[in-house]
Amino acid sequence: MDFVSIRDLRTRSAAIWESLAEAKDLVVTSNGKPVAVLSAATPSTLDATLAALRQARAQLAVINMQRRAQEAGLDQWSLEEVNAEINEARRQRRK
Repeated sequence: MDFVSIRDLRTRSAAIWESLAEAKDLVVTSNGKPVAVLSAATPSTLDATLAALRQARAQLAVINMQRRAQEAGLDQWSLEEVNAEINEARRQRRK
């Protein structure tokens, strides 16, 4: 994976766009920390590329929710405990 700083993106944009065509993905950094990913796309692949990125984000969100639930011990709840929690949340929402 290739990395490019925000400063380089501003000052060497033509060279960066060329390298993006070859690398397909570049990680954009600010103060050495990743802040974004540039991913190559064409008019014919744009919709599929965006759909794939959104699907990957959704999968990561589910994985993170599962990890947090496991860390909190919520993965050990019985079905009755889960349903009680859902019912309580619904009751609170009606107020």
